[in-house]
Amino acid sequence: YTPSQVSAATGLPLPAVHKAIEHRLIRPLRIREGSVVRRLLSKSQVLYLVLEAKGLRVLPLATRRKIAKAIERDPSVDTMAISKESVILIQLSWVRKEVLAGLHRLAEAERMVDTDPELMHGAPVYRGTRIPVHAIADMLAQGATVDGILEGYPALTREKVMSAPFYVKAFPRRGRPATRPWTRRGPRRAVE
Repeated sequence: YTPSQVSAATGLPLPAVHKAIEHRLIRPLRIREGSVVRRLLSKSQVLYLVLEAKGLRVLPLATRRKIAKAIERDPSVDTMAISKESVILIQLSWVRKEVLAGLHRLAEAERMVDTDPELMHGAPVYRGTRIPVHAIADMLAQGATVDGILEGYPALTREKVMSAPFYVKAFPRRGRPATRPWTRRGPRRAVE
């Protein structure tokens, strides 16, 4: 899973996911695709990230690294003691259920969407339609109601409309924006 997919599925802020990677609490798999390097996280790393958000960040960094490595070695463990003399026990079963529910929601959102280079220049659209997911998410962000969107797009269901912001968070647009705010507006002045 990419960091943005993990952020959407778990509700963690994306900077927190990147910070855990930078502090080497988790070590993602790196895959090179042309000039781009993608970082992919495993389910056990996602499990650790949720624990990190739920309160592990108050522990020292070395202890947090040990916990992350222990979860990576045995992701099926239900209870974990931090050290032999420690009284801190970590319950993983409830976190695992939460993570699996988020990843299931991610898979469902991905299943509703189709990206075909021949259709809408490869923009993500709802399967069986030509309706871009990002357009629906933008409408919701600008204050449109679900009922109003369904009235304008009868091919969609309430579930599809409600999943648009989640999908957009998990699969953000890539590349440069359509408008280029870094370019100057107006005439250039002659340099004397």
